[in-house]
Amino acid sequence: MSLIRDGIPASPGIVIGPAYVLRWALPRVPHINVAPEQVAAEVVRFHEARDWARRRILEIQAETAERLGPVEAQIFEPQLLMVDDPDLVEGTVSYIEENHLSASRAFELRILEYQSEWSRSGHPMVMDRLNDLVDVELRILNRMAGQPDPDYNLGNAAEQVILVARDLTPTITVQLDPARILGIATDGGTRTSHSAILARSLNLPAVVSLTDLSELVQSGDEMVLDGRTGRVVVGPSEREKQSYREHDVKVREWEQELVLLAHLEAVTPDRQQVQLRANIDLPSEAEHARANGAQGVGLYRTEFLVVGRAAPPEEEEQYRAYRRVAEAFPHQAVFIRTFDLGGDKFPLFLHMPQEENPFLGWRGIRVTLDTPDLFRMQLRALLRATAHGDVRIMLPMVNEIREILTTRGLLEEEAAKLESAGIAFNPSYKLGVMIETPAAALIAADLAPHADFFSVGTNDLVQYTLAVDRGNARLAPLYTPFHPAIVRLIAGVAEAGRAAGIEVSVCGEAAAHPLGVFMLLGLGITAFSVGTASLPEIKKVIRSVPATEARLVVEEALELGTPDAVTETLTRGLAQWLDLSLFAGRWNLSLIE
Repeated sequence: MSLIRDGIPASPGIVIGPAYVLRWALPRVPHINVAPEQVAAEVVRFHEARDWARRRILEIQAETAERLGPVEAQIFEPQLLMVDDPDLVEGTVSYIEENHLSASRAFELRILEYQSEWSRSGHPMVMDRLNDLVDVELRILNRMAGQPDPDYNLGNAAEQVILVARDLTPTITVQLDPARILGIATDGGTRTSHSAILARSLNLPAVVSLTDLSELVQSGDEMVLDGRTGRVVVGPSEREKQSYREHDVKVREWEQELVLLAHLEAVTPDRQQVQLRANIDLPSEAEHARANGAQGVGLYRTEFLVVGRAAPPEEEEQYRAYRRVAEAFPHQAVFIRTFDLGGDKFPLFLHMPQEENPFLGWRGIRVTLDTPDLFRMQLRALLRATAHGDVRIMLPMVNEIREILTTRGLLEEEAAKLESAGIAFNPSYKLGVMIETPAAALIAADLAPHADFFSVGTNDLVQYTLAVDRGNARLAPLYTPFHPAIVRLIAGVAEAGRAAGIEVSVCGEAAAHPLGVFMLLGLGITAFSVGTASLPEIKKVIRSVPATEARLVVEEALELGTPDAVTETLTRGLAQWLDLSLFAGRWNLSLIE
């Protein structure tokens, strides 16, 4: 009888083949005390291992840049920062000097303290850093033990295998030979972990968060791995294998159709025009988004400029980054979000307070208004970028009219300085806000006269409205954009935008969900922004569903009182126009399977 495990889909694709269980572990570190006269030598040994680790990480980063590209290579930046982290380094040295511990034991204890502190957060973006920390720990401990970097050659098997592991660090993943691997299945991990990002870059199907799979599978066991649905089948029957092969053919045909859609217009069958834009994190992603058919950028996250930095970015560096994206879309809108700091994003140059719940604390517009020098520098760079395209400035986590008015005042002051200095900018720039909290949604009609546009961030809106942490796996079934409260809040925002004559777009993950697009079209929202990989699928939905039909279904959904009822109604309506099984796995909805 076959064994079935469901995890998180991390990289699409269906593969069938033998398992190879990769078992790796950190070296055992005995508790050793050293004599007082050996303390200085242990400190030197620790620093030598750090210096070597830094050089090795830089080598791997350069190899990754050459093999996969500069964006993928940036995932090693956190490790470089960890190697030189003052708290990590000074804490280790302190344990050596004050407790006379060996360098290896002192370093291991300091790492354990970090792991304990980070694990308490439970948030995926913080938990993802644990893999980087393990990478650093493995490298430095091996160096101090006189051991070489591990060799991940997958044994001597000549055939391609499905790699099964407890977890993978970025270094392990990037050193794997993709020619020998069909897919990857791990007990731990998230879709945003660096190893999952690398798997997607290597075009390897992957499923993560499979709990105890590596303990149940033996090397050589036949497996099916479905990276779209997040399912792994160990010991599949011939009937199961044939079913997956047929579905794989169907999905590949579907994907080929999506490629052909890239440069067709985003318009519904009843001729409702839709603005379909891209969400990006790095300037280099703009060209890829354009190639995938994006009509501009609906969310350009600017935190890459500050997170992990020891000093704030200069105005010129910011200006060049913003200008690059503006010039990639010279005739289309580019919405650039000001720094959304706090929560899970901690710049080293900002002394973030210790908070019981950072996602309800000092973050978003609160941080930037409290750090006017940093904010003014970004606003100047953004204003200068408006000279190169339709650049629109977007404020995160707005709750009050005062926050918009204060920002407008700062913009006017910086614009006056640029004008007096003879520096070009577009005086007709647009300033808008993200609707991410119930407060903002409920006073949307009051905010609208002061904003040039709204952008609904459904990820946080769902989290804050339902009091459900979107990073808590245990609560995942409760985190849904199809809760009646969410549907009604978005409906109210859409109505407020129409009444004020301003655009209302959606840049959260609901816009990348087929049911979400169907719902939003039915609410009269015709501007979406999604991840680059989702653009073709969402365009397919838009081009398949008449907006008038969506409105009729959503009118019914607005009267319903439970998330299940809303989901069932939307699914029934959308299924008249699309084969929903092709979307399975992108969101964990049993109704779509």
